[in-house]
Amino acid sequence: MELFLNLCVSGLTKGSVYALIALGYTMVYGIIALINFAHGEIYMIGAFTSLIFSMALGALGLSGWGLLFAVGFFAVAYCAMYGWTVEKIAYRPLRGQSRLAPLISAIGMSIFLQNYVQLVQTPNFLPFPDLIPDLGLKGGVSRYASQTQLAIVAATAVCMVALTLFIKKTRLGMAMRAVSQDPVMARLSGVNIDRVISATFVIGSMLAAVGGLLIGNYAHQTDFFTGFLAGMKAFTAAVLGGIGSIPGAVAGALILGFSESLAAGYISSDYEDVVAFVLLIAILTLRPEGIMGSATAQKV
Repeated sequence: MELFLNLCVSGLTKGSVYALIALGYTMVYGIIALINFAHGEIYMIGAFTSLIFSMALGALGLSGWGLLFAVGFFAVAYCAMYGWTVEKIAYRPLRGQSRLAPLISAIGMSIFLQNYVQLVQTPNFLPFPDLIPDLGLKGGVSRYASQTQLAIVAATAVCMVALTLFIKKTRLGMAMRAVSQDPVMARLSGVNIDRVISATFVIGSMLAAVGGLLIGNYAHQTDFFTGFLAGMKAFTAAVLGGIGSIPGAVAGALILGFSESLAAGYISSDYEDVVAFVLLIAILTLRPEGIMGSATAQKV
């Protein structure tokens, strides 16, 4: 029973991080019906940025919660600029072209960012410091979950609530929903489509930066290739839940996280990554629209 609970906590932790990254995929797809395959690299850059700023601010004497929130702020701001730049360079010039063109452009941007970080930083794994202060937890839930795991789940929940309120309550959020439903009518109604799409990339990148900070703190290491696998798994989670659906992305991420942890605990850790792609193949074969997605008919 204790092993099962530990595996469930591990699955919830992984699923929470996958959800933060998957939301970037599903938001972009919901707005422009394209997959941003460079999104995993934004997550990786968030981890590297967190590492660099943690070392710089730590050397200046900052510590505790002040250090954590300062690092998070700089990582989120830095990745937001990357998200805006990726949309500006890799997507906007190709808007209105065939879907293959921006897809190839996104893959090229992904490869460029991988190699750019490898050359500017290092091809080796770098140790990641423990930035989360001691929460003073003893007994009870701390038997099954570390304070880092609890912090990851709590931070993810806060981000999800904030994103939901933003989309439902703000003018920009309403504009996003309008563009997602009917971009032509949204433009005729005075919505700035370019601004909405850029904001979508920026928000997705900010969430990915939070994921990079949290998972770096959890794994205690990062490297230039870490974004590829995490991005593929988050993409799988988005497809599993229903690409374009925000609740679906969260549900798919949690299902994937639990599946990986249970497979690693009861079968072998060698099968952890296999589970993600088996689920992807299964969902594309049996229900291509995903768990919470809906099939749409296209006029031809």
